[in-house]
Amino acid sequence: MTVHSGGRAFRSSSAPGGTHRLDLRLRHEQLVFAKMRTSQDRIADAITAFAGTMGFVYVHAVWFAVWIALNLGLFGSGAVFDPYPFGLLTMIVSLEAIFLSTFVMVSQNRQAARENVRADLDFETNLRAEVWAVHIGKALGLNPEEIERHVQEIIQQSKSAMEPGSGVQPVDPETL
Repeated sequence: MTVHSGGRAFRSSSAPGGTHRLDLRLRHEQLVFAKMRTSQDRIADAITAFAGTMGFVYVHAVWFAVWIALNLGLFGSGAVFDPYPFGLLTMIVSLEAIFLSTFVMVSQNRQAARENVRADLDFETNLRAEVWAVHIGKALGLNPEEIERHVQEIIQQSKSAMEPGSGVQPVDPETL
């Protein structure tokens, strides 16, 4: 039997002898995000990935050079189809800029969604670690309030050490 909760699969299986074990499967950010991607997202990512390369710059440099050379009449007056001031080229470049900026914004929105997934998974992982730590601490007979006070002191010392000119030494892991 598999139960899904909070994006995690908890599989309860019956082992030989009738014992049950709980299989906790943590989600991986890349797998979660890959499931969210549509074919349109993949196309937008591919276009944005190519538009951010030097190959894109070289293709455009050659394209502009050939266009301008043709339309200045360097290959004969019969080849001219967009005479100076290159109105058609201007329109095409403007439309391309509009579409490329849209693709960049789509990719940025997807990156923001990916960061949200990553933050959610980090929160779940941190919460799980804290719950386990508390239970382990209780099993070892440790006082959670005393440990929390110690943690807060270390956090404060670490923050103070990061301030320029504070003179506070960073936390030495050996003293924890």
